[in-house]
Order: sequence, then structure tokens, then C-alpha cells
Amino acid sequence: MILTRDNEYCAVLDTCVLAPMPLCDTLLRCAEEPALYRAAWSEETLEELRRTLVKFGYKKSQAMRRIQNMREAFPDASVAVPTNLLQAVPEIPDPEDKHVVAAAIRVHAQAIVTFNLRDFPEEIMKPYGILVQSPDDFLLHQYHLDPDRIEDVLDIQASGIGKRRSYVLERLQTGLPGFVALVTGSRL
Repeated sequence: MILTRDNEYCAVLDTCVLAPMPLCDTLLRCAEEPALYRAAWSEETLEELRRTLVKFGYKKSQAMRRIQNMREAFPDASVAVPTNLLQAVPEIPDPEDKHVVAAAIRVHAQAIVTFNLRDFPEEIMKPYGILVQSPDDFLLHQYHLDPDRIEDVLDIQASGIGKRRSYVLERLQTGLPGFVALVTGSRL
């Protein structure tokens, strides 16, 4: 699905899919023009990402630079969640993730992309028209919509770090086994 003024498929990205650099890079490159979707995240997600990156061994300045680069590349992606909306979100298994749901509601997102599927029960998300997907399922769907664009994304991502596509796919394999299998099979 290519983003146009008439068709804006929006996905809110959870911290857990933004923290691993190879996955974050793939997801965000898919949101660059010509975009397959519009990326969004809450301000709380970016703060959580900063803390997570520091726990992963990033220096605070490196974490802040990465987040600043995301803000600059996607100036409309950050969503400020009003307190009244946050309070109106139904209880979910991890109350600290209510900001993700609130951000999705605020921007009328069609999807939340997360590894933590159990934290966003279907019965709570369905009334809002929000599909909760793993990054593997999300990227599989994106591939089926525009395989050439996805392959371009992977090639550009690889060339950006001076590597081949196979290197990027190896880095994505653990979290995206279905996607990697599909892309790898498409080149046989």
C-alpha cells in the first residue's frame, strides 16, 4: 500500500521494535517516501527507547542522537498523548503500555507493531479498529503489498552500512523468521 493523501495506512511502533537497530532501520525505511505506511509513536515510546538503548550499552548521547535522527526523519511521527485520552484507555495487561494504545487512537492508526502481542488484547483493540501485529507479520503484509519496494528497502539498508542484503537478512532472522524466509525464497 503506497501512502497517498487519500490512503494513509498508519502503524504505531512500540519500543520493542524500535530498539533493535536492524529492525528499526527496516521498519523506518519502509515509512520513507515512497512510503508503504505512515509510522507513529508516542513521546513516551521515545523516552522508553532512550532508557532501553542505554541499558543495551549505548552512551546517553548516542541514544539521544538516534532519537533525534528519528525525529528529524519523521517529524510528524511523534504523538503527544493527552492525559484525558490516556486515562480513557481501557485496562490492558501492561498498564505502562497504555500510551501506545492512546497514541494509536489519537492518530487513527490501523495497526500497532510490537513483539508484545499479549499486552494488547484483541478484544480491547478491535473496537478501535486497531490490528496488533508482530513485526514479522507486519513486514510480511508489506512485502505482499509491494515486494519490489521491500527489496529496494533491504538493498538500500545494506548499502548504507556497506554490506550485502544477506547480511541484513541474517541480522533480522531471529525476530522476523517468516519475513526473512519469504524474501530469501523470492530470490531463488
